Amino acid sequence: MNTINQIKVWDPLVRIFHWSLASAFFIVYLTEDDWLDIHVFAGYTIAGLIVFRLLWGLIGTRHARFSDFVRPPREVLAYIKDMASFHPKRYIGHNPAGGAMVLALLLSLVMTVLTGLSVYGAEEMAGPLAGLFAHAPKFLGDVFEELHEFFANFTLFLVVFHVVGVVLASLQHGENLVRSMINGKKKAE
Repeated sequence: MNTINQIKVWDPLVRIFHWSLASAFFIVYLTEDDWLDIHVFAGYTIAGLIVFRLLWGLIGTRHARFSDFVRPPREVLAYIKDMASFHPKRYIGHNPAGGAMVLALLLSLVMTVLTGLSVYGAEEMAGPLAGLFAHAPKFLGDVFEELHEFFANFTLFLVVFHVVGVVLASLQHGENLVRSMINGKKKAE
């Protein structure tokens, strides 16, 4: 790609967040039952990254802000329909479907973290919620564990869907969106 026709879109903090979150989720997913200390550390890392992203979504650079990419459901559905007909509008930042995916992933990860902290508190009597579960019945830990596994698997489903969307959008617009999340640049309009 000609570097003259490129513009800076993704700031370094967005890119570091993206790849750190992907790495931490990969680690937490693979260590689910076998290496609790690593699993918990990666889970806390995800929690910290989510807090950062929520703040950066309010005060960050132009394309990092939620106001730049959060669209009403009708726009998201219209964009998906245009993608299905292979004629979607190109966006410099997140497209409406990508923006919806960011929100879905963040929400699913928040639920995964909260249920994980609940499991950790109820079953291990550890973490910030341990005191809350000091006298809770055992079945409550089992309930939170099932919810935790559901949200972890749902997040994985969203990740796969996200990757498919990135590949499809890359092909439809003739640009490598993965590379843009590495170098921060996209082709100019």
